[in-house]
Amino acid sequence: MTAGEAVGTSTGGRRARLRAETTAEIKEVALGLMESGGPDAIALRAIAREMGMTANAIYGYFATRDDLVTALIGDVYASLADAVDSARDAVPGEDPAGRILAWACAFRDWALATPGGFRLIYGAPVSGYRPPPEGAAPDAEHRICAGLTRLAADAWPQAEPLHTGGDFQWSDFDPKLAGEVREEFPGLPPDAVAVALRIWGRLHGLVSLEIYGHLLSQTVNPDKLYREEIAQLIRSLGLINSAS
Repeated sequence: MTAGEAVGTSTGGRRARLRAETTAEIKEVALGLMESGGPDAIALRAIAREMGMTANAIYGYFATRDDLVTALIGDVYASLADAVDSARDAVPGEDPAGRILAWACAFRDWALATPGGFRLIYGAPVSGYRPPPEGAAPDAEHRICAGLTRLAADAWPQAEPLHTGGDFQWSDFDPKLAGEVREEFPGLPPDAVAVALRIWGRLHGLVSLEIYGHLLSQTVNPDKLYREEIAQLIRSLGLINSAS
């Protein structure tokens, strides 16, 4: 490598690093604006003003607002999937109650640490946003869905006697979801998918109430309330909570 090539490589690496840093800052500012002003506060010109950039400069990073929103949704979903997967996988598979508890606590911890992200993917949609045909975050959304189904699959050997007979058919679920579950968890009945969605609903409900401030006037200890909900959920599945 010549001296000129070395300088060129160094310059290119520095530019790539600066671009990555600026892109990350744009996303951070966008989430901050959303946190203070709601989903509709995400606007490229407003972000440019916040960062001291020109509007033309920021368009060099994201051509449209929808491109930025799509990138944000992908990042947020991936962050959540990483958090809950890591927590679940730290608990042995033979402890399904412990895995549910770990997943549930990681979900709430992530939401409390990233309320803007929670609102972006689970709150009111951004007005006028049109996701790409394949969805904003298909891979990460799939990971979260598969993770919930994994919780149900782990619990099913013990939970099955209580939850069979629900008369669920594969046709009761989205065809794409049903196909993915049947491929990843062969032999798992559709009743187990219903259990996975019920787990999700119970955990999401209290977290959503907390994130949007609806529990503040009701309890001074939302963590205790949430953990009791998890404990009740685990008992309803016929499992023993290893942490109790």
